[in-house]
Amino acid sequence: MTAVLGTLGVAVGLVSALGGAATLVAARVQRQPARCRQALAWIAAMTFGCVLAVVAMEIALLSDNFSLAYVARNSTIATPLIYKIATLWGALEGSILLWVLVLCGYVAAAAWRFRARTEEPTVAWALAVMLGVCIFFFALLAGPANPFGTLTSPPADGGGLNPLLRNHPLMAIHPVMLYLGYVGFTVPFGFAVAALITGQFDTRWLADTRRWTLVAWGCLGTGIMLGAWWSYEVLGWGGYWAWDPVENASLLPWLTATAFVHSLITQQRRQMLRVWNLSLLIVTFALTIFGTFLTRSGVLESVHEFSESSLGPILLGFFGVIVATGVVLVAWRGEALRTAASLRSIWSREGAFLGNNLLFAVAAFVVLLGTVFPLLAEAVSNERLAVGRPYFDRMLAPVGIALLGLMALSPALNWRGTPAEVRSARLLGPAAAGAATMVLSIWAGAHGLWQVLALGLGGFVIGSAVRLLWLGVRRNGWRGLLGRTGGGMIAHIGVGVIAFGFIASSAYGSEGEFTLAPGESGTVAGHEVTYLGLTDGVENGNRVVRVRVDVEGRGVFEPAVTRFAEFGQPISTPSVATSLVDDVYLSLATIPEEGSSEVALRVLIKPLVAWMWLGGAVLALGVAAALVPTRIGARDRIRRPHDGRVLAGTAPERTGADAPEPHT
Repeated sequence: MTAVLGTLGVAVGLVSALGGAATLVAARVQRQPARCRQALAWIAAMTFGCVLAVVAMEIALLSDNFSLAYVARNSTIATPLIYKIATLWGALEGSILLWVLVLCGYVAAAAWRFRARTEEPTVAWALAVMLGVCIFFFALLAGPANPFGTLTSPPADGGGLNPLLRNHPLMAIHPVMLYLGYVGFTVPFGFAVAALITGQFDTRWLADTRRWTLVAWGCLGTGIMLGAWWSYEVLGWGGYWAWDPVENASLLPWLTATAFVHSLITQQRRQMLRVWNLSLLIVTFALTIFGTFLTRSGVLESVHEFSESSLGPILLGFFGVIVATGVVLVAWRGEALRTAASLRSIWSREGAFLGNNLLFAVAAFVVLLGTVFPLLAEAVSNERLAVGRPYFDRMLAPVGIALLGLMALSPALNWRGTPAEVRSARLLGPAAAGAATMVLSIWAGAHGLWQVLALGLGGFVIGSAVRLLWLGVRRNGWRGLLGRTGGGMIAHIGVGVIAFGFIASSAYGSEGEFTLAPGESGTVAGHEVTYLGLTDGVENGNRVVRVRVDVEGRGVFEPAVTRFAEFGQPISTPSVATSLVDDVYLSLATIPEEGSSEVALRVLIKPLVAWMWLGGAVLALGVAAALVPTRIGARDRIRRPHDGRVLAGTAPERTGADAPEPHT
């Protein structure tokens, strides 16, 4: 029954997406805009069909219905409840089903938000484009990625997920958050294509999509941070980012979306970067499809990849269609996209945003090249090559330092230009904070020119953001923490905190490995760990060795190692003694011999790594604050009659170092 319900839901969703898209296109082509409202009913039916399919799959998973091939391959009777629910997105077909659920949610939300404007050409075409994306993914579910295939002879128990996908609760959160980010870019992509189709390039389409872009960008960034935290907590090597190709696939659209989030402000305020912004949105959405291709085609060797499938050529073809369509539309409208506005001074906010965009574009190109070069090399020479961390670190370190410098500088700049004395006055305090950070870091043991410089720039960024937030709070009370400026500065503080954690944990960690008998101790970077004993038993049919280790001053922790019966190789489960100063990271180097009480214990000291997760939370808080609508700054506007007199009750215009801060 669940297979029938699921298949019916997919069919309803596909037919409804086709009906809605056809209705919108026909209404616009035949100049009958009133008919566009009929698409709302199609979108509601499409969403219902998708929800029906997802509910059917979850019922099958929770009831251990092994007559469904997907359940038989990826679930077991003993799988804990949280992981049974998360099995929906734990393998190829189910992950596409989750993708479609999130996609339908976004399209339904956009249709509801713009329900009173469906007759407008831009809104109608945007919804048609979004439904076109829905048609593609529903077609995958109906064909090569069908999750509702059945078995004639169901097994008594299933095979279960990869053990790495069922050893941490973040399995239930991280993929969903990534999908909320990936799929969320469909809405701004739809409006960008609609603007190119209609030729309506005023800033209204930017205003329509700004919050949708922020939500998608914030969710994707949060998903990336949660993935880093998950990797740190479960893989046992003490790291959180390895420049794995699939990790890079999620970073690429985040980089281009970050550029867009900044440059859309420039278009709204100065009517600049029209072509750039439209291109960024198209590229960002295309990169989400490219990332989907990387993770679901089997072309990569990665701990994150899904099994090899036939979806690779289909996804790559869809990626090519998106890129080709974007190029054709931008070229078609090229003349109309030109504006008379130009950059007057590099010492302006638009100048800083332009530099920011160029640096993010360079970073995206470097990451893309390092990710796809092994694939291209294999296609040409039939030899597998690897591009490792040294390439990415060497190429991206100067880009990161330059970005921190621009982040520190931009809050002190006005639109169109900023006099030198104004810049100096505004940057004096933040620069002092950066210098103090460098002195403090050297006193704490930091070394290396680039590392100390980056730490100082992190302090500079935080100081610059705090200064602007303080001015906003003084003028507007707590509302100064909200809106585009307040939220943006909170996000800058989050980036500065992440920079501290990233640099300290990457450059100044310590490591030790000890073979210990019960009662023996080892010391790493001033931290003494004492091995107390172990338990060796069976949990859920798998051998689990759990070790008790006393970390001086922090309590007793239990790293473990598990040998899964169906997986073969042992899986380490580290234990982390966390503090704001450093983490003591404990893992078992090997699984002990049966009957032996000695263990090989690996101990890593990771300074300030908790600041990574704290900074990620602050960054997410900044995105949430930026989404809050606000009219702050209205009382700072100066109203003047035609004769130039200042009206009563308004502040006189000021120039120089005491000029009011620009509102964005």
